[in-house]
Order: sequence, then structure tokens, then C-alpha cells
Amino acid sequence: MPRGSSPKRERQYEHIKDSQLDRGASEKRAEEIAARTVNKERARHGESKTASRTSIKDISSSRRGGLRSHSGAQGRTKEQLYNEARQRNIHGRSKMTKKQLEEALSR
Repeated sequence: MPRGSSPKRERQYEHIKDSQLDRGASEKRAEEIAARTVNKERARHGESKTASRTSIKDISSSRRGGLRSHSGAQGRTKEQLYNEARQRNIHGRSKMTKKQLEEALSR
């Protein structure tokens, strides 16, 4: 952990590191993931002096995890379907509905 980090970030670091070890990550990899995650949160909350634009503008890791946990049965978005149709060079895709895109891709 960087010098001057708060006790809260120290606890967060240890918690993430322990979680990674429980998942089977090596000690070195667990420390790396924990440090990166904590540093990103510090940057996002203005606790660090230097922060990249991505680390500030990106969706937070806690929010991203929450979004992923509810994504099961909903299927792909229209944008995802459209991009796949574009890769497969399916014509007329821009005027298709989501259902039509799904049908075209299932052929």
C-alpha cells in the first residue's frame, strides 16, 4: 500500500487480497489485484495525486460487480446483436428490431 493511505484503504486492501487467495490466486497475484483495485478507488475518490482519466471516469468496480450479478437471463443487448451482425456482414441490420437481429443471427 502507498504511504499515507487511510486505515479504510488498508482494510479494503486486506479484504480484497484475502478474497483473491480464497479464490485460489497466488500470493503475488492477490497482492497485485488488491493494490490495483484500491489504487483505482483512491483515484476515483480524489485521494491520490496522480490519476489517469480512465481510472476516474470508468464505472467503479463495486458498481460493475453489481451490474454483472443481475445480467443472467436478459440476454444480449441490441447493440451487441448489431455488432455481431455487422461482423457477419448481415445486410439490413440497421433497420432490424432486436428480435429480428436475434433471428438473423440464429440462422
